[in-house]
Amino acid sequence: MNYTRAKNLPGILQQRIIVLDGAMGTMIQQYKLSESDYRGERFTNHPIDVKGNNELLSLSRPDIISEIHSQYLAAGADLIETNTFGATTVAQDDYEMGDLAYEMNVESARLARIECDKYSTPDKPRFVAGAIGPTPKTASISPEVNDPGARNVNFEQLRKAYYDQAKGLMEGGADVFLVETIFDTLNAKAALFALEELFEDTGECLPIIISGTVTDASGRILSGQTVEAFWYSLRHAKPLVFGLNCALGADLMRPYIAELAKICDCYISCYPNAGLPNPMSDTGFDETPEITSGFLEEFANAGLVNLVGGCCGTTPDHIAAIAKAVASLEPRHIHSAACHTRIDYEASKVLKSALKH
Repeated sequence: MNYTRAKNLPGILQQRIIVLDGAMGTMIQQYKLSESDYRGERFTNHPIDVKGNNELLSLSRPDIISEIHSQYLAAGADLIETNTFGATTVAQDDYEMGDLAYEMNVESARLARIECDKYSTPDKPRFVAGAIGPTPKTASISPEVNDPGARNVNFEQLRKAYYDQAKGLMEGGADVFLVETIFDTLNAKAALFALEELFEDTGECLPIIISGTVTDASGRILSGQTVEAFWYSLRHAKPLVFGLNCALGADLMRPYIAELAKICDCYISCYPNAGLPNPMSDTGFDETPEITSGFLEEFANAGLVNLVGGCCGTTPDHIAAIAKAVASLEPRHIHSAACHTRIDYEASKVLKSALKH
């Protein structure tokens, strides 16, 4: 791919395991913000409550977002996610702030860009990953128990929302697009379609990272696909990195990462939660930095990963421990010929079976 940004990222991935930052929500919770903190001066008269709208903080309390980015960079993160997980019109409409989504993306990317530039060195460049979340609505699953055909969002609505989000992230200075926490492949397809459209319209081409979420021990994402099917349905987007995040701790995620490592002809990512949820914990999750980093170190020793980091419940201490654990370990090597052979073999089996019948 002829990338117009982060041109050196593929080369770095060949040389070493790179580190993504940790959870944004966990860190924001540590500030114990009130409704007035979320509103700031600008949104004092907004008609409904906005507490919990973390993306709004990029506009009302940018100092907090910048400080969190700085802490993760100081801990050793190579990539910093923008504070835009829910910064689409689809998600922001829940707060009656859909008209602010574009601005949220521009400003969030700009904040991350400033901090990355402060910490970047020739030996350790830092990158802004434009975070594109799944939205609270799903195009594949009915929200009505008694009406399987019902939908509260369609592909075109998602495509437009994602296009606007990505355009704002690009304007603000994102180096990479991270389509993450995917629980519905159709939502992800809308995001990837929007990115391709944006690339055609602008002449830019940014690396894409795709990360899905296995929701339980069945090994499937919420819309029903196994991780293998998930990969084959999205590999057309030619992601630089493909992997899993959220929902599970690293120990439960391992078999699915191992499966992807066998079949993917691109780099593999894994940024798990800090174990399973525990409401009694300060961060809402149990695993200490030593435990989480220990799991990811084993993944690296087994040759499974190229990019590691943390999701829900992880902190700068987790990221520092992860960065230290994988610093001297070899990244997974891509065996593209073997992957294509497997794909061709499986396709030929399907074709032969169809011809027989």
